[in-house]
Amino acid sequence: MLNRYDRATPMSGEAEVKYLDGDFRVVKPGAFVRCAVTGVAIPLEELKYWSVDRQEAYATPEAVLQRLRAAPA
Repeated sequence: MLNRYDRATPMSGEAEVKYLDGDFRVVKPGAFVRCAVTGVAIPLEELKYWSVDRQEAYATPEAVLQRLRAAPA
Protein backbone atom coordinates (compact mmCIF):
# COMPACT_ATOMS: atom_id res chain seq x y z
CA MET A 1 0.00 0.00 0.00
CA LEU A 2 1.44 3.39 -0.96
CA ASN A 3 1.93 6.15 1.60
CA ARG A 4 1.43 3.77 4.49
CA TYR A 5 3.57 4.09 7.56
CA ASP A 6 3.43 2.82 11.10
CA ARG A 7 3.38 5.38 13.84
CA ALA A 8 5.50 4.86 16.89
CA THR A 9 3.65 4.10 20.09
CA PRO A 10 2.75 7.42 21.72
CA MET A 11 4.80 8.34 24.77
CA SER A 12 3.08 8.69 28.09
CA GLY A 13 4.12 10.07 31.43
CA GLU A 14 6.34 12.97 32.39
CA ALA A 15 9.54 13.60 30.44
CA GLU A 16 12.83 14.73 31.90
CA VAL A 17 14.23 17.61 29.87
CA LYS A 18 17.50 19.59 29.74
CA TYR A 19 16.64 23.17 28.78
CA LEU A 20 19.13 24.83 26.44
CA ASP A 21 19.35 28.24 24.77
CA GLY A 22 16.66 28.15 22.08
CA ASP A 23 16.14 24.41 22.32
CA PHE A 24 15.73 21.53 24.75
CA ARG A 25 16.95 17.95 24.92
CA VAL A 26 14.83 15.07 26.18
CA VAL A 27 16.82 13.13 28.79
CA LYS A 28 14.03 10.71 29.76
CA PRO A 29 11.25 10.15 27.20
CA GLY A 30 7.72 11.18 28.04
CA ALA A 31 4.75 13.06 26.69
CA PHE A 32 4.88 16.21 28.79
CA VAL A 33 6.67 18.36 31.37
CA ARG A 34 5.07 20.30 34.22
CA CYS A 35 4.88 24.08 34.49
CA ALA A 36 7.05 25.19 37.42
CA VAL A 37 4.48 27.84 38.40
CA THR A 38 1.07 26.30 37.75
CA GLY A 39 1.83 22.58 37.75
CA VAL A 40 -0.12 22.10 34.52
CA ALA A 41 1.10 19.41 32.11
CA ILE A 42 2.68 20.88 28.95
CA PRO A 43 2.87 18.49 25.97
CA LEU A 44 6.43 18.53 24.61
CA GLU A 45 5.20 19.53 21.15
CA GLU A 46 3.64 22.66 22.73
CA LEU A 47 6.58 23.63 24.98
CA LYS A 48 7.62 27.22 24.18
CA TYR A 49 8.74 28.82 27.45
CA TRP A 50 11.51 27.74 29.83
CA SER A 51 14.41 29.00 31.89
CA VAL A 52 17.89 27.73 31.13
CA ASP A 53 19.24 29.07 34.44
CA ARG A 54 16.48 27.51 36.55
CA GLN A 55 15.97 24.45 34.34
CA GLU A 56 12.20 24.73 34.53
CA ALA A 57 9.32 24.97 32.06
CA TYR A 58 6.41 27.42 31.95
CA ALA A 59 2.98 26.95 30.38
CA THR A 60 2.36 30.60 29.43
CA PRO A 61 4.14 33.97 29.23
CA GLU A 62 2.11 34.97 32.30
CA ALA A 63 3.66 32.07 34.25
CA VAL A 64 7.13 33.31 33.25
CA LEU A 65 6.30 36.80 34.53
CA GLN A 66 4.87 35.41 37.74
CA ARG A 67 8.08 33.43 38.36
CA LEU A 68 10.27 36.48 37.58
CA ARG A 69 8.26 38.69 39.94
CA ALA A 70 8.66 36.13 42.72
CA ALA A 71 12.44 35.97 42.26
CA PRO A 72 14.60 38.00 44.64
CA ALA A 73 16.03 41.06 42.92
